[in-house]
Amino acid sequence: MRAVLMRGSGRGPRRRTTRGVAAVLAAGALTLTACGGGDGGSGSGRPPSIDLPDLSGQSLEVAAVWTGAERDNFLRVLDEFEALTGASVSFVPSGDNVSQFVGSKVEGGSPPDVVMVPQPGVLHEFAENGWLAPVDESVQAQLDANYTRGWQELANHEGTQYGVYVKAANKSLIWYSTTAFAYAGVEPPATWDDFVATAWTVWESGTTPVSVAGADGWTLTDWFENVYLSQAGPEMYDRLTAHEIPWTDESVTEALTTLAELFGSPQLLENGNDGSLQTDFPTSVTQTFIDLETPDAGMVFEADFVGSVISDSTDAVIGEDAQVFPFPAVGEAPPVVSAGDVAVAVAPDGEASEAQQALLAFLASTDAARIWAEAGGFVSPNKSLEFDAYPNEVQRGIAEALIAAGDDFRFDMSDQTPAAFGGTTGQGMWQGLQNFLRDPGDIAGAQEYLESQADRAYRD
Repeated sequence: MRAVLMRGSGRGPRRRTTRGVAAVLAAGALTLTACGGGDGGSGSGRPPSIDLPDLSGQSLEVAAVWTGAERDNFLRVLDEFEALTGASVSFVPSGDNVSQFVGSKVEGGSPPDVVMVPQPGVLHEFAENGWLAPVDESVQAQLDANYTRGWQELANHEGTQYGVYVKAANKSLIWYSTTAFAYAGVEPPATWDDFVATAWTVWESGTTPVSVAGADGWTLTDWFENVYLSQAGPEMYDRLTAHEIPWTDESVTEALTTLAELFGSPQLLENGNDGSLQTDFPTSVTQTFIDLETPDAGMVFEADFVGSVISDSTDAVIGEDAQVFPFPAVGEAPPVVSAGDVAVAVAPDGEASEAQQALLAFLASTDAARIWAEAGGFVSPNKSLEFDAYPNEVQRGIAEALIAAGDDFRFDMSDQTPAAFGGTTGQGMWQGLQNFLRDPGDIAGAQEYLESQADRAYRD
């Protein structure tokens, strides 16, 4: 199929090749305005919506995977908690393998007090190990006031509530350079066939079409999940997530075959397959938007938090230099894959401190959500947060759609699986899909590896 064309303008890139939860977004391009930050919190002049205890003299250590702008925005939330309670809060990076990080800290007798867990499977693992304390009445009151049942259940293990979902993400977005699209004369595609055709047209115009963060296995799981959900459908998605069907199933073969239409053409990937395997997530974004006149890549796939990297690390203006469209439909409908981070209190003795519970309650409040939202690059599952907290129309639209969807969403597949399969560097889905990116022609080998890893992880 041919890409849909539009009138293009502007100077083309200098570099030339030789040849060629969810937030439900409307099909087509989304025009964004610049992400801006507000002071939020006590600086906003709003009285606190939650009563918190005096925690003067008490300290907390909080761990999360976030770096860069995501970390800095979270620190603003912790600063407000300190101002409201008198507590002292320190932040430590957990690295991508949260399960291993917390396990080693528990074993060493010095676990962090509160951890932001990016996978429901890891929360279940921690609860089964006896490392978590249930939320108290103050936290549950905030949850009942501000969260739907679905978001609460994601942080529930065998009938006990252990956490608060503080952050949501729409993982079904393609961000693109308006310079690259204008020079190629293309517009955002709605279907996978048109997406591939558009990629070839962008390549023929002199810009490598797609930047892939292959060094971070989690981004590759998101590629697969979007293709699989759209092509195989929600029921099969749920069955594969639960390992009720094997990874050698024909539906997986079909999804990898579809993905190979992109990954199997090295010229469509910035730095090819090997280079993509050396490219981390922030770099995949910056090499698409760092050079506004001659971008290295035309498109990059990932969630709404790409906007934070663009604003923090490039001069690109979202809505002018950088725009976004929904992940193209492979089957009858475009996919919507959601994800999120859940805050839990680590307490191997089973009893959380007053300070731990107070921080969880604060994180479940509209006060914390507003500070985060005003900074940009963030979507909250808190249904009580007023939409005017978001800094631009697009983020408001994403948040409105997420809240309107209620409990009708599909959560990130890899985040729901055992951590050994869906969230560990060098094994499971991360490694299996990196193997596939390295050799997209060996679909059977990728499936056999994924099934062997899944079988072991689910049995353990």
